[in-house]
Amino acid sequence: MTKFAPRNRKVKILATTGPATEDPEVLRALFRAGADAFRVNMSHGEHAFHAQTIAKIRALEAEFGRPIAILADLQGPKLRVGKIAGGRATIPHGGTFTFDRDPTPGDATRAELPHDEIFRVIEAGQRLLVNDGKIRLRVKSASADAIVCTAEVGGVISDRKGVNVPDAEIPIPALTDKDRRDLAFALEQGVDWIGLSFVQRPEDLIEARELMGDKGALCAKIEKPQAVRRIDEIIAAADGIMVARGDLGVELNPEEVPPLQKKIVNATRLTGKPVIVATQMLESMIESPIPTRAEVSDVANAVYDGADVVMLSAETAAGDWPEEAVLMMNAIASQIEHDEGYKQRVRSLDTPPDATVADALSHACMTIADTVELSAITVFTWSGNTARRVTRGRPAVPVMVLTPSMEVARRVSLLWGTHAVATKDIGSFEEMVAKGKRMALRHGFGSAGSKLIVMAGVPFGVSGATNLLHVVTVKGDELEKHKKAI
Repeated sequence: MTKFAPRNRKVKILATTGPATEDPEVLRALFRAGADAFRVNMSHGEHAFHAQTIAKIRALEAEFGRPIAILADLQGPKLRVGKIAGGRATIPHGGTFTFDRDPTPGDATRAELPHDEIFRVIEAGQRLLVNDGKIRLRVKSASADAIVCTAEVGGVISDRKGVNVPDAEIPIPALTDKDRRDLAFALEQGVDWIGLSFVQRPEDLIEARELMGDKGALCAKIEKPQAVRRIDEIIAAADGIMVARGDLGVELNPEEVPPLQKKIVNATRLTGKPVIVATQMLESMIESPIPTRAEVSDVANAVYDGADVVMLSAETAAGDWPEEAVLMMNAIASQIEHDEGYKQRVRSLDTPPDATVADALSHACMTIADTVELSAITVFTWSGNTARRVTRGRPAVPVMVLTPSMEVARRVSLLWGTHAVATKDIGSFEEMVAKGKRMALRHGFGSAGSKLIVMAGVPFGVSGATNLLHVVTVKGDELEKHKKAI
């Protein structure tokens, strides 16, 4: 096993896999550069390709002894126009354009829209956006067979271009047949997180939950205005949240997205669940070895806001500079977290503890870490819930999460500030203290004289029983004594 030092930052980096990461040496380079977790985009590629990618990530995990989370991102429903005669046509600005049910190839005045769900809900005055919002249509009239629009912004329409409906809730489930097949495949492969697209309401998560059973964790992608209106309910129903700014930026005015991003990050942070900021963070690095200053500021703002994870998409999946993109994101995050104003900024959100013993102790960890010089907070957990409670307050020191479950270790590795370790369970108070010290030494979170918080629940081995917090001092010879005892 290759020894690998802990990350020198608390926010996590999620890198998307794809053609650019097919070589296992590229994946290894991304991990060493700073990628903490990997995203498998089910919108592209065959199952066989994704299976190979997942196997390569698990090989990395074994090589470095570090739990690595894998998120399988489902495509979700895609609303598209029909065919266009000659492949493309130009809708003039201010012109009239009609969507109908006629499968005949369309032109500059009409096209088929093969989605009954849209015809059922669309109303006059609402918008239809085509080709990622490049064409903006305003509905003049709508019937069961025709939607007549005015082109506020015209442009080129071509075969099977996507359609967004920002002003109406579409009565369509979040899972398609393809998604169900992809979900079954991802669970068989043992992925840790499932990203659910096209979430409009909390009920959209029900089917995915039922299909997942007790496998993996569910991340709701917020990319629809309808989801923003019910964000608290969706956060409660999910295990994590992704601010998917791509489609969100298509369906909303650009200036609306930044405050919504902050709102969603804050609402998710209050629950302690991980929140991912995604899409176009270092977009120019798909082709350039350096980002724009605006992109650097964008990443920095997400880090200042206390997001758990920042994500790279095409930058690592298909870009020319995947390793450089991860190195840049790592450098930005590290620089921000060492800014003297970072602690105040990241804690500007008040996260009061719930009225439980576990929450009170978790909140106390932050206070102790601010008062006493600690090297780490060590948490023993079966379910990961204690880790979620502790990291919610954004403590000043790393949180080393010890769990007997590799699945839990991978899952909690997306939480801000965590260093997850899959290890044997403990059976007594003395064993808890001894193992906490040994793991701190083994994983680089202390040396002789270092102080640690050790947190667990009595009786040991019972999920949800966190009721013990202990401050210990490392002597420095614990690993050697343990070897001699064995």
